[in-house]
Amino acid sequence: MRRFPDEPAFTGYLAPSRFEFDINDLEVEGTVPADMNGIFYRSAPDPQFPPMLGTDIYFNGDGTVTQFRFKRGRVDVRHRYVRTERFMLERAAGKALYGAYRNPFTDDPAVAGKSRGTANTNVLFHAGKLFAYKEDSLPVALDPITLETQGEWDYGGLIKSPAFTAHAKLDPQTGELIGFGYGAKGVFSRDVAYYVIGADGRLKHEVWFEVPYANLMHDFGVTREYVIFPIIPVCSSEARARERKPVFGWDSSKEIFLAVLPRYGESRDLRLFKAPNQFCSHVMNAFNEGPKVHIDVPVARANMFPFFPDITDKPFDREAAASRMTRWTVDMSRQGDVIESRQLGQLVGEFPRIDDRYAMEPYRHGYTCVVDPAREVDTEKVGSATGLFINCWGHLDHLTRKEDVYWAGPVSTLQEPTFVPKSRTAAEGEGYLIGLANRLAENRTDLLILDAQRLREGPIATVRLPVRLRNGLHGNWFSNERLGI
Repeated sequence: MRRFPDEPAFTGYLAPSRFEFDINDLEVEGTVPADMNGIFYRSAPDPQFPPMLGTDIYFNGDGTVTQFRFKRGRVDVRHRYVRTERFMLERAAGKALYGAYRNPFTDDPAVAGKSRGTANTNVLFHAGKLFAYKEDSLPVALDPITLETQGEWDYGGLIKSPAFTAHAKLDPQTGELIGFGYGAKGVFSRDVAYYVIGADGRLKHEVWFEVPYANLMHDFGVTREYVIFPIIPVCSSEARARERKPVFGWDSSKEIFLAVLPRYGESRDLRLFKAPNQFCSHVMNAFNEGPKVHIDVPVARANMFPFFPDITDKPFDREAAASRMTRWTVDMSRQGDVIESRQLGQLVGEFPRIDDRYAMEPYRHGYTCVVDPAREVDTEKVGSATGLFINCWGHLDHLTRKEDVYWAGPVSTLQEPTFVPKSRTAAEGEGYLIGLANRLAENRTDLLILDAQRLREGPIATVRLPVRLRNGLHGNWFSNERLGI
């Protein structure tokens, strides 16, 4: 019998869980706010079988979705695997059939031409359907209550790209879903397909274009009038893939670009702006003030992804990988290709979030995971602090420039938070920050609820789980009103 490797991505708190469960009426310390009525969905990779090649990266695990259902101070949880084509083929075989991340040359011949998607990165509700996303494949539709898998979703055959971003944007004003697929003619291609899907779930606008080099375009920004695609040199290479090396690698010799397109424009309207080599992954928000287009991202001097190594085999530089929130600005009314840059805060971290009602608009409040190595760590109970050791959540007030931080303590780390408004009409930032805390010494998980304006005061409620939920990637909150339940 093949075993999971004795490596950090498969041991300790990150050991595969490999189970599904339902627990009703979870224990609560404190009081769950009575105005929280809705569902918090989150995604996480969790391989059902040991990796085919003996090792793997965390991002290649089978997709799971966790549903926390809030109703009048009570919280129930449901956790399910997404039954992708890949998941079902491997379950039938009783073993892993797919090889390295994004590398079809390492797969078992039995799955040649089959979908490699894992649906393990994000979960969104749109046009009456819940979707699980992975950026190398189409969305997978799920029942929003039972989490039963309904299958891949190509919008009636209209989505021709084999891939669709895990970071589609929901327009809170129009109800549109804006997305794209990179590597739209194959993972090694420079092609991008951009889509606008109406509030009714029908394809509304489509544009295809090419970018300067094939790369991992994980996230993007959307404003009222523009879309912005950061092009960062985590580059794909067929030659490396055929040599069974990581498909994606960091190329420090390349400039970065922002590809900016009018929201309903055509490929001829695309403009490219450039800057010296640097790194970003996720987007906090984007907005435009007339022709000035802003995108707020955590920026680092160099690669933040050690699992995508330097193409020249340079060692990973942890100090250069520290990212701080930065505003990149381009002016669509001027000639030239300059990207202006302004740092917005001092906190080092990633996984930025906002009050989603202010997506695509000027905004004040941002939230982020924070890595603070100066905080105490009880290494006797949790081991050494390696990797992206997220021990805080941070609040950035862009108006006052003040930063507020919640620290999880010396034996816990945190996963990505999500903002929950107190009501549909509440002021921006008036609400709660929720997310999972990894209780490393107990090998268990809690769901925390904090006042989004008073993080330093700590949780107003802690929802205790008697199980461990593997580190997730992204999640979102949808009210009962939004879900129609």
